[in-house]
Amino acid sequence: MASGKSVKDNIFKFALKNALDYGKAIDGAVISKAIAAYPSLKSDMKGLVAEVRRAVSEVNAMGATELEKAFARYADEFEAIEVKKAIDSAKHRFFIEGVEEGKFVTRFPPEPGGYMHIGHAKPVFIEEELKRLYNGKSMLYFDDTNPDNERQEFVDAFHDDLKWLGAGFDGEYYASDNLPKFYGYAEVAIKKKKAYVCTCEAEKINKGRAAGVSCGHKKQSVKKNQELWQEMLNNKFDDNEAILRLNSDMKSLNTTLRDPTLFRIKKVPHYRQGTKYWVWPTYDFCTPIMDSINGITDVLRSKEYEMRDELYFIVLDILELRKPRITSFSRLEISGNATSKRTVRRMIAEKQVSGWDDPRLVTIRALRRRGVRPDAIRQFALSFGMGKAESSVSIEMLLNINRKLVDKDAKRLFFVVEPVEVGIGNIPKGLEHVRIDLHPSGDLGHREYDIENTVYIAKEDARALKKGDTVRLKGAFSIKMGVKNGAKLSATFTDEKKEGMPTIQWVSRGNYSEGKLLMINDLLSGEEFNKDSMYTINGYVEMHAGRLAEGDIVQFERIGTFKFDSKKDMSFISL
Repeated sequence: MASGKSVKDNIFKFALKNALDYGKAIDGAVISKAIAAYPSLKSDMKGLVAEVRRAVSEVNAMGATELEKAFARYADEFEAIEVKKAIDSAKHRFFIEGVEEGKFVTRFPPEPGGYMHIGHAKPVFIEEELKRLYNGKSMLYFDDTNPDNERQEFVDAFHDDLKWLGAGFDGEYYASDNLPKFYGYAEVAIKKKKAYVCTCEAEKINKGRAAGVSCGHKKQSVKKNQELWQEMLNNKFDDNEAILRLNSDMKSLNTTLRDPTLFRIKKVPHYRQGTKYWVWPTYDFCTPIMDSINGITDVLRSKEYEMRDELYFIVLDILELRKPRITSFSRLEISGNATSKRTVRRMIAEKQVSGWDDPRLVTIRALRRRGVRPDAIRQFALSFGMGKAESSVSIEMLLNINRKLVDKDAKRLFFVVEPVEVGIGNIPKGLEHVRIDLHPSGDLGHREYDIENTVYIAKEDARALKKGDTVRLKGAFSIKMGVKNGAKLSATFTDEKKEGMPTIQWVSRGNYSEGKLLMINDLLSGEEFNKDSMYTINGYVEMHAGRLAEGDIVQFERIGTFKFDSKKDMSFISL
């Protein structure tokens, strides 16, 4: 076999990766990886097998900590390979029939009635992939014609979250800046007998649409509709007293076509337009117009809108406007959580969650606070491609991707849950001072502590120990347990080494502070708010945690990965 150092190094890396993925390196799996990387090795299978067995034997002899430390040197390299593989495998899933290079223009159309959430991320990243593929453009379009719930706060939040995600746009526009144009198009529809003013009460309208029964206003003359429309514009009606409806098919099997509302009256001040307007178009009327007049070639949206596609094209046909192409895909739905703005607003109002950044939510703001990185959200969102198969996935899938990304930067620290005091006697001089790496790679530095005869260990560990048991204090030395003295334990230093000796975390007297872990579960249990969606674990965190910056990611040994949320109360959010 070729004896080049790079070949042997790669075989060793393959063995490390195989051991980490499956608990133990296997000869056959490593041989396959080696041949894929170096096809010429097939000419000397005997030499290859010998080298693989040597590497596998060395790797399998390592303990867990030693294995993790050895692999850390190559983590970036393997991560780059995995990312490239994911991108390459996904390319075939991002495609639209008939698109020509350089002639692709799409838009991302949020309504600023709440904060951006994980469901928005999927179309944003799909649009970016297609924009890159077709050398096209993407626009940011705020669908802001519902003054009841829209706020500048939400516009600003979308800007901030999109920037954090790394999403870029080639232009930006607002529906509410185009009210005079919409009024003009409404008059065209009225003149063509394709729209009429209805003054029926909402309950009657809803019952009529459900039953497929028209009201008397459908037969009004063009002149009468023009007069009533002008009265709407001239402020002659109050809220909900008159609407402009599409004159369509009240017997249609597609219920969205049963004379839907095109304009309604809302006299609350608008965040952007103030009190300038009170007659507002619905999404079904203004969005196809905005897409057409702004040069959008391709509309990308979740399949929940498919029933409205026909209505979209009917509006454009009536107004004789250019038709964009519509491509639908499944929406991204997280099980046990809520993305509905109405639902989240209610939960905030009822103080079930603290705000739009509550770490139990899946708003981008909440995920940022929890410690999820933009690249993790991108990988997660794109992993579903453009298929239409509906599915509800666990947030754990996103968190697993994120943990892999943050692992190389996450300092390893100790957090002792329900601490129990242990007095240690007979510590040899010099061993009472310990120095522990902050990461298996050693690249993140270390921390140093004096044990001074007293440590605190977790109550769960203390319960499992009895007199005469030996246990290793991670990063320090081993102790033999003595008798219990009330709530305290006693122990003595020992240099005894036993197969399978447990290793536990600890903090020493004077080198800890009180801290708390915020543990996150699903926000919803079925359709109801889960009262156990967040709970607190109290304990002692080692003093080095005070040197962290808020937002840093840490891994508490044997507990999990957390984001440092607040120095004020030393709180950490589970990740």
